[in-house]
Amino acid sequence: MDNQTGLPDFITENPDGSLTVDLLRGITADGVKQEQLTLREPTVDDMIAAEKTAKGDQAMTEVTLFANLAGIAPADIRSAKLKDYSRLQAALAFMNG
Repeated sequence: MDNQTGLPDFITENPDGSLTVDLLRGITADGVKQEQLTLREPTVDDMIAAEKTAKGDQAMTEVTLFANLAGIAPADIRSAKLKDYSRLQAALAFMNG
C-alpha cells in the first residue's frame, strides 16, 4: 500500500487524475495483450451513459463504465479474470472517493 495516496501497490495515480492498474493475468484488447489498463477519471456523464447502455443491469453498468474509462470494448473487460477485475473495481472505488 502506498502510504501517501492510500492506493494499493498495483494502482498508480497519474498527474491527470487517471489511474494505471497493473493486471495479474492481463487482457487482450483490440488483439493486443495488455498488462496494464489506465482508467481516466470518470464524470457523472460517464456513469449516466453506462447505466443507459446497460439498461438496469448493474454488472454491465460497471463493465461498460470500465470500458469507457479505459477506451476499450466492453467485451475486452468481460474477458478479464476475476483477480484483474477486482483490481479495476479497487481503482474505481478510489476514484469514487
